[in-house]
Amino acid sequence: MTAGRPRGSMALALAIGAGGGLLFAWARLPLPWMMGAMVATTAASVWGANIRVDHRLRVVMICVLGVMLGSAFKPQLLDQLGEWAVSIAGLLVYAIVAGGLVTWYFRKAAGYDAVTSYFASAPGGLNEMVIVGREMGGDDRVIALTHSARILLVVMTLPFLFRLFTDYAPPAGLLPGGGGSFDMPAWDWAILTGCAVIGPLVARRLKVPAAFLIGPMLLSATVHVGGVTQATPPGLLVAIAQVVMGTGIGCRFAGTPFRDIARIVGVSIGSTVILLVLGVLFGLAVQQLTDVPWFVLVLAYAPGGLAEMSLVALALGRDVALVATHHIFRIGFIVILAPLAFRLMRRTGRV
Repeated sequence: MTAGRPRGSMALALAIGAGGGLLFAWARLPLPWMMGAMVATTAASVWGANIRVDHRLRVVMICVLGVMLGSAFKPQLLDQLGEWAVSIAGLLVYAIVAGGLVTWYFRKAAGYDAVTSYFASAPGGLNEMVIVGREMGGDDRVIALTHSARILLVVMTLPFLFRLFTDYAPPAGLLPGGGGSFDMPAWDWAILTGCAVIGPLVARRLKVPAAFLIGPMLLSATVHVGGVTQATPPGLLVAIAQVVMGTGIGCRFAGTPFRDIARIVGVSIGSTVILLVLGVLFGLAVQQLTDVPWFVLVLAYAPGGLAEMSLVALALGRDVALVATHHIFRIGFIVILAPLAFRLMRRTGRV
């Protein structure tokens, strides 16, 4: 955002996002509150609306979603972890292959420089890739917009594909499925609130990536796997959190000239196709080695963001624990290995 430009209206952004979410929920479209908010605010941003979402509100709602996702982890999880080793190993191979192909695509199709292509192609770690890419000499604005477009396109595409090609049907009610109610016992409120507050503090102290999501999710998963509580955040609160998440994605495009958005989204369509096709191919291959259906593996591998893909899995009634666990590993692989690999390639003169 340029100096002197108004910061933008958060009230307008949330009103547009809530309106889009309500419209999508009424139409019984997949993941309505997040997708509706995302589509509506992206359209508003493209048309020049000066909108924003305060980082602090987004952080609070990310913590709520983290607790919600953690509540999907059940005591049987401990028996499943060993079974996921093969698919997690496949995920690492997928990330390397996908990153290499998309880097080549950005260089050839978009004309990005080598550094920008590399960090824009990483299938995950938006904030980290923007920061490290800028330090390495890349165009951080292009990297950020390309990652934002990837998340937007993946989240918009997958639920509709599942509705077209699987037996998925959106829930009849307006609120997300699986949510609790506001009249839960005080003990459960205290536990869930503690997960939302303590989880990020511990995760940040340990320098865990995406601490405000992963911290509450892991702490919530721990208390749910341990049988301390089976409570989940209220459905209305989860819907509000999804509106804020979707609105935040749409607002990333605010203040960007339409021609820049159109160019980056156009280029990102090609990269998204590469990523999703690879995800399907790897899902089909890994399915032969595990008992996990290929379409669940597509959700686990799809680089649409940990919160977003886990919410898609929740909305589709798939294995949220498996999907979320794989995305945690994906983020870890990208955040730790991508900068190290780039420095090694630069040292050996490959970039």
